[in-house]
Amino acid sequence: MNIRAVVWDVDDTLFDYTTADREGMRGHLTAEGLLDGYGTPEQALDLWREITDRQWARYAAGEATFEDQRRDRVRVFLGREMTDDEADDWFRRYVGHYEAAWALFPDVLPVLDALAASHRHAVLSNSSIHVQDRKLRVLGVHDRFEAILCAAELGVSKPEPAAFLAACEALSLPPHEVAYVGDHPEIDGQGAADAGLLSVWIDRFGGTATVELPSGRHRIATLAELPAILGADTRFGARSTFG
Repeated sequence: MNIRAVVWDVDDTLFDYTTADREGMRGHLTAEGLLDGYGTPEQALDLWREITDRQWARYAAGEATFEDQRRDRVRVFLGREMTDDEADDWFRRYVGHYEAAWALFPDVLPVLDALAASHRHAVLSNSSIHVQDRKLRVLGVHDRFEAILCAAELGVSKPEPAAFLAACEALSLPPHEVAYVGDHPEIDGQGAADAGLLSVWIDRFGGTATVELPSGRHRIATLAELPAILGADTRFGARSTFG
């Protein structure tokens, strides 16, 4: 195995999206005087995520624009009719609270530093370049990546093999020389494996321990385990506890 590049997912892989989303929604609902209407912040966040998943699926299927899926997330969450401007304003206020909680996971910079000399790096995300380019700049890691590819601009999203192959093409490397690291066992893990990349699923929250891994896929709990899987010439990292 000669892995020359690592392609990264962003949300809940490099960036602690779950915490930022939870704290952002908590702060936003409190500021809007809406928290009591959803029971607990956790219940509100569960509803927000469920609606987000449904609306993103519409966008991925070409049934809504990126902007419209955002607006419809707000309308469904609040359960009322809103103009585009009203929905946009509400979402912008939420984003302010959400961005205030942005942070990388603590294992990200150490592994990027450890692999900087041995591997090339890129990003493949099921989002838009407008969102992820800015996020990576704010988090201070934008310049670590040769290419940043997103589904909104590619016109194809993970787990479709074409999305992963587009990242390989951007690096001018064949799939078997590229690893993909992501947090979702099917969208990231299975999708990358099906496209012929070395698939590394990071199970950060340990909530899917019963998921069985097909041959050729790796599962890690921390990025400190990644260099050993890649065979990187570095003292950083530890042997994978998942195999």
